[in-house]
Amino acid sequence: MSGVDGVLITGGAGFIGSHLADALLAKGYRVRVLDNLSEQVHGGIRKFPDYLAAEVETIAGDVRERRDVERALAGVDAVYHFASAVGVGQSMYEIERYVDINNRGTAVLLEALLRRPVQKLIVASSMSVYGEGLYRDGGGAPCAPRPRSVEQLKAGCWDLQDARGGALEPVPTPEHKAPMPESIYALSKYDQEIMCLLFGRAYDLPVAALRFFNVYGERQALSNPYTGVLAIFAARYLNGRVPVIFEDGQQRRDFVHVRDLAAGCVLALESPAARNEVFNIGGGHPYSVLEIAERLGKVLGKGHLRPQVCGNYRAGDIRNCFADISKATAVLGYRPRIGLEAGLESLGAWLEGRMDEDRSEAADRELRRHGLVA
Repeated sequence: MSGVDGVLITGGAGFIGSHLADALLAKGYRVRVLDNLSEQVHGGIRKFPDYLAAEVETIAGDVRERRDVERALAGVDAVYHFASAVGVGQSMYEIERYVDINNRGTAVLLEALLRRPVQKLIVASSMSVYGEGLYRDGGGAPCAPRPRSVEQLKAGCWDLQDARGGALEPVPTPEHKAPMPESIYALSKYDQEIMCLLFGRAYDLPVAALRFFNVYGERQALSNPYTGVLAIFAARYLNGRVPVIFEDGQQRRDFVHVRDLAAGCVLALESPAARNEVFNIGGGHPYSVLEIAERLGKVLGKGHLRPQVCGNYRAGDIRNCFADISKATAVLGYRPRIGLEAGLESLGAWLEGRMDEDRSEAADRELRRHGLVA
């Protein structure tokens, strides 16, 4: 973007933020990161991770603290707002923390931008804002069904149906599909993007909201049981345990490698058309969760550890959602270049020799204690 030199990434010491920092540095931007180094993401070591490029300026601080935010904004021309508490299940019982970090943190940033204006704001949203993705009924018409009922889930009827009980076919989800958040996390991400877009229109600030789909790749926090599903499966495999999959494993998702996603984020900064707009940033292909688990197992040489399909369901989970990325392609020039096979091979090479703690069982017990698994 013309005139942009310094860029701030809130929450930039994490998995996605660090890859974005690399991509921005490669394009010649100055990069600053504001991060509170959350223990859930970074462990108990209160220092910036070694994988963060040495050229990145780092500020240890909290997006909810006005002084930290204003210090981070000094001398920058654009902001990526990535700071968030992440996790569908955990958000359903740590409600105050998720709303405080995601909603209030965004409010603090926006007020700070009144005093220290920038040329562009890009906010990380999530595919979870959609709830269920888009479907097509028996007559071929697009439809956005209501969430599955508890009675349907208890009966093990996983797929979406129309009012007469007919099957619905999942199709790629475009940005104009009406959001139907199914968790506190999803609602807070929707709030973040709407707050930023409203602010941008009111103050003539170009804002782009990017709805990330399932991001995977090197540097994911494997010991964080509320991160992406591929990282959770990897931690299980590396500890000699089988991945546990809810429902029947045939629920479909969209997976995007983190370097492709970072490239999309740079395009959103540099495109003048990315103004007061929402974009899906995904891989553009659906895969079942069971297939993903099996393919990762083969890459890691753990094919003998067959995934366990448990038949349980979790509050806040949806059945199918995968990205229609045609808008991002047409407007931003976004085209994912790392296919799933190559992406898993790259992830597998990074995982070789690692032995991160698997905390997924403790997370599952916490969900069950709160009645969120049945």
